[in-house]
Amino acid sequence: MTDQPRGASRSSADWPTRFEALLGEIPTLDGAHDLGHFRRVWRTAQRLMEEESGADARVVAAACYFHDLVSLPKDHPQRHHSSRLAAREAIGLLTSRCADFPPELLPAVAHAIEAHSFSAGIEPRTLEARIVQDADRLEALGAIGIARVFHVSGQLDRALFDPDDPLARNRAFDDTRYAVDHFQTKLLRLPGTMRTSAGRRLARHNAEFMLGYLEKLCAELTGDPLGVDSKDSEWLRGRFP
Repeated sequence: MTDQPRGASRSSADWPTRFEALLGEIPTLDGAHDLGHFRRVWRTAQRLMEEESGADARVVAAACYFHDLVSLPKDHPQRHHSSRLAAREAIGLLTSRCADFPPELLPAVAHAIEAHSFSAGIEPRTLEARIVQDADRLEALGAIGIARVFHVSGQLDRALFDPDDPLARNRAFDDTRYAVDHFQTKLLRLPGTMRTSAGRRLARHNAEFMLGYLEKLCAELTGDPLGVDSKDSEWLRGRFP
């Protein structure tokens, strides 16, 4: 995939390179919100734009690269304000360090950043915001999503899973204690929140990978790494058909 989506001008394709150079001067927040994360979200957004025509690639690129300039810890009481704070930082950065970025696009960039956050609960009003939200949520699913869950949970000193009941079939979910619980409390529900048709399709594909991971985890915990417990599988897939 190229860095220039269909219909984008050469100047639009130049912005990601400039954004990456600028981000290289800023300390990384953490391994789950680093330049690699921003780059992957942008690449996913490009794929979504191939099917969702009409989006301004400059707005999408800026929002993808700067959406987590502020990302408060998952257990921070003001976590839900992160995206608003990030939008404010992004606009300040674009204004001061990218003076030739079209000023008329700044409100759209700010909105896309504010609306990307799950915890903020802000409805995306523009196509660009819907694309950025989907692209960021797709990063939370699949193989990368699993890696990010364990990375963040390790930072918060949370256990990987409940070895006696990893799927929480006979207890209340507690993703503040067990990392794997977060799969069911939030991540596997993300496909139903996608705003674009391409986002929904990719989300279902990545969610299927995560379901398979949970089935494999349960099999290994029972001492049968080559098999899958049909009861666990039926219960799990009944919750997330």
